[in-house]
Amino acid sequence: MIPKLDAQKIKQRDADTMAQLKLGIESYGFLIVENTYISSAEILTVIDMYRAFFHLDPFEKARVDMAQTGSNRGWGAPQSEQVDPKANPDYKEVFDCGFEIDAGDPMAQYYVYAPNMWPRTPNGFKDMITGYYVKSMGVALDLLSAIADVLECDSSYFDDKFSKPMALLRGNYYPARPSWAGENDYGIAEHTDYGCVTLLASDGIAGLEAKTTSGDWIAITAEPGEFIINFGEMLEIWTNGRVRATPHRVRGTSQERISVPLFFNPNYDTNVAPWGAQETVSAGEHLTKRFNETYLHLKDGSQPKAVAKLAS
Repeated sequence: MIPKLDAQKIKQRDADTMAQLKLGIESYGFLIVENTYISSAEILTVIDMYRAFFHLDPFEKARVDMAQTGSNRGWGAPQSEQVDPKANPDYKEVFDCGFEIDAGDPMAQYYVYAPNMWPRTPNGFKDMITGYYVKSMGVALDLLSAIADVLECDSSYFDDKFSKPMALLRGNYYPARPSWAGENDYGIAEHTDYGCVTLLASDGIAGLEAKTTSGDWIAITAEPGEFIINFGEMLEIWTNGRVRATPHRVRGTSQERISVPLFFNPNYDTNVAPWGAQETVSAGEHLTKRFNETYLHLKDGSQPKAVAKLAS
């Protein structure tokens, strides 16, 4: 059973809680965390804001269509991503925003720090989403500090590596599973996350499934106000496999579903090579490569030109 942990007990480094945290990161690759400083009411308000956006006329959403850019900022239309090359493009919609960086910063050249695009409606969208973005990054960094302790590092090990995080906040919209969907059609097909820590809030509707080590699929649900936590391949590499990146998917059900993952990833120039290795693995290069394999509009390698246009 996937451990459910109290965020306040994690902060206190409660012994039983830390043992369950260790079990979750090493054996399951998933956790559920409750009792953070983000309330269920706030999460439901954020989800309602995303819902209002996704229910807009497609013409209005297309004003911030990321397919017109060389980045992953703005609205992603249905079938604009393909996480599994053996499956059809995913039928979900998304809205992505990320870390704001000064235009004069040397790292601004990389599209993982591209300027955000914001829709004209619904009213208050930008302020609400950016406010939640900041709070959720705090929750993720607190969790990483505890993970560092579990792995017998200094609890501040990760702090300076997330000063300019490639942190992507996404609203996922999974409509009711389409009537035309076949065996190779998914809301999001089987994949492992690309980065470090994913902090997932949802509306409580079922849909997420994780793959066990025996190859079975199990449902993972959490109530609004609880966070489903999973770990990406970057953290698995970085920690010499101590942290497990678990495959997961969403097939979709008869109900629409909205989830809000924060993909919390380190600074572009962070070395995420396995601890003790003599090589260097750039976090930014790893993430860029994986994005280019997923977003259909990034497969042609035209990012630098398009980012310049977006920023003008």
